[in-house]
This record gives sequence, structure tokens and C-alpha cells, in this order.
Amino acid sequence: MSEPQVITLGCRLNTYESEVMRRHAREAGLDNAIIVNTCAVTGEAVRQAAQTVRRLRREKPNARIIVTGCAAQIEPERFADMPEVDHVVGNAEKMQAETFAGLSIADGERVQVNDIMSVRDTALHMIDGFGSRTRAYVQIQNGCDHRCTFCIIPFGRGPSRSVAAGEVVTQVRRLVEKGYAEIVLTGVDITSYGRDLPGSATLGKLVRQVLKHVPELARLRLSSIDQVEADDDLMIALRDEERLMPHLHLSLQAGDDLTLKRMKRRHLRSDAIAFCEKARALRPDIVFGADLIAGFPTETDQMFENSYRIVDECGLTYLHVFPFSARRGTPAARMPQVNGTIIKERAARLREKGTNVLASYLQSQRGRVVDVLVESDGKGRTPQFAEVLLYGEAPFGAGAIIRTEIKGADAQHLIGEACA
Repeated sequence: MSEPQVITLGCRLNTYESEVMRRHAREAGLDNAIIVNTCAVTGEAVRQAAQTVRRLRREKPNARIIVTGCAAQIEPERFADMPEVDHVVGNAEKMQAETFAGLSIADGERVQVNDIMSVRDTALHMIDGFGSRTRAYVQIQNGCDHRCTFCIIPFGRGPSRSVAAGEVVTQVRRLVEKGYAEIVLTGVDITSYGRDLPGSATLGKLVRQVLKHVPELARLRLSSIDQVEADDDLMIALRDEERLMPHLHLSLQAGDDLTLKRMKRRHLRSDAIAFCEKARALRPDIVFGADLIAGFPTETDQMFENSYRIVDECGLTYLHVFPFSARRGTPAARMPQVNGTIIKERAARLREKGTNVLASYLQSQRGRVVDVLVESDGKGRTPQFAEVLLYGEAPFGAGAIIRTEIKGADAQHLIGEACA
């Protein structure tokens, strides 16, 4: 007998959901099973998911392979047609204990994928932890009501739905009691939090409730936000709450107004710049990450240059660069496409820019004293999420927060020494 194995592809929300499935599978007695929790954000992500399944079958010919996640939800027939796959499970079904209880029966249903657009609630599943004792994820929201022209994810996740604040606070407290120093609030579109709940719930109000009701929590971090939807309470929390980490990852996607319009984004480049200026005025030590797509359909050289320039105009530090890949089933796939070679060149320029701005930021941190959350022996993260290589005599146990002097930096890391 062997414990069920979970392979997680994609986002932080998948990381949380994988832990829920691991528990359900273990309790159902699913021995010798491999659960592949897939991503569908790009066509390449789906291809890699299928490739992962084929590799797992070669390596473990006798294992039961269960494919779930967004790719399974959106393209169930693709995975059902693969001889390597034993079961295909949808995104709603994967969170239900009874699904795994059914799979433990010899003649369990092979494909269980229902209409995700009909799902109207998100139940929070209490979990005791993740693989390490450093950082834990708490789901506060699922689904998305927006229809960006490049994105297939709403059809994998369904409509936006929020977890009640009391349940979130209870889960955060439970994880802190288990020894976690940092909690990340995650979801598909977390700045839409609360619109489906009674009253006037918002992400900012939730953040302030968590920090108020779990005073033992050392660090609270947010996953990607849509900056145009940041509410007043979130900005107040950013200003007043030191335990809310000064690092925001923004869903920018582009820095050109016509491109943003064709993407059906809800902001202009001036909105993004103004948000970063406001956040920096409230929290001078804040850093920003951002998603940027290179080579969106119809993007001209000048439109790309606008996206390139927004890196400096917003003062971005961490770039997640995506070369545009047409996703079947999205409006952008039907638009006039940019030449593939040009897309690669633009993505390379953005990535080089990202390398340079990160290196510049890291060099600027020399001589500072910061609190570092230790993730593993000799490595940790600052509040701004910069990775630190640690040296010195202090014990570096995972989950500890230690005062650290930054002695130097290389292209990707800070180099720090634990203070006496």
C-alpha cells in the first residue's frame, strides 16, 4: 500500500486544492493513486499536463491515474481519450469527499465532470497544513465573472463565489496554531471577494478582520490582485498594518490602452500607474510584481513599447512574462495574430527588462536589516518576497523569522547574515 500522490500544476489555488484532495484520497483509501491537478491558462499548459500524464504512466505502469483541475474541466474528452488515464474529475467534483469515496470502488465512474457554470457556492475545506511549515494558502474565493478575451479560466472555474469571512478567519487561526508564520489569501479573482455575500464584504475588510482576529499571525500576503478593483479598506490596511506584506502582484497584462481594450481589461495604463503611485505613497517600502503578455493579437511595435515602458512607470520589480499563445475557445484566438518570431523577441525583451529591474532592486537593499522568513536551510524571503541566501551561526529552522542584515546581492538573490 502507498499513500496517494498529488501532482500540482499551475496556480496557488491549485496548491491549496491539492491538499484537500490529498486528504480526501487518503481517507477514501485510494492506495497507489496519482492525482494530477492540471492548469489550462494556456494551450501549452494543457499540452504539458498531457505530457506529465504520459510520463507518469511510463514510470508507474500499475498506478491509478486521476486527472482533474482546469484542463480536465474544460477539455474532459481530451483526457478521457488518453489510454494512460483511469479517471477524469471536474473542478467542483474534486473538492468533494464522496468523489474519492466513489473512486475507491472498483467500478467507479470514469468521467465525472459537470457544468461548472451552475456552481454557486465555495465551501472552505479546513486543512492542517502543507508540505513545509513556512507558508500556507487559504482559499477565500473561486471563479471569475469577467471575460477577458485571452482567458479560458472562467470556463474552468465557474462564476465568482466567496468564502464567508468567519470561515476564513477560522482557517487562518487553525494554520497559525499549527505553526505557520505566513498565510497567503488566494483565489481566482480575489479583488472581487464579497460581492456575492450579504452585506458589504470586500477584500480589504476581510484582510483587516483576519489581522484583527488572529493577532498571532506574523505575516499575511495576498496572491494576484486586479488593481483597478482594490477597495479603500485594502489601501488602509496597506498603510496601517505592518503584518500585511508590502508586496502586491498585479494583473496588468499590458501597458497600452488599445491592447487593454481589446483584452477587455477594466483599466487604462494611467490607472495602473496611479495605483502604484498611491500604494507607494501609503507604503513606501512596497514592491510590485505583474503579469505581462507579449505579442497579443494586433499588437504593433508602438503598442509593445507602451507595455515595455510601463515597467518603469509603475516601478515594477517582479515580471511574469507570457508570450501570447492563442487559447482555443477565446475571442483572442480569432483575432489577427502577431508573427511567432516577433512574439518571442518581445517576450525576450520583457524578460531581460525583468532581470534588470530585479537586479537593480536587489542591489538597492545592501546594508538594510530585514526580517526574513526561513523557507529551508539557508534560504528565506523578505516581506517584499525577495529571496535571501543566509549565512551565519544562527539556527535556520524552516518557519522561523530572523533579523537579517543584507550584505550583498547577486542577480536573483539577496545575501544576508543573521543578526546576533
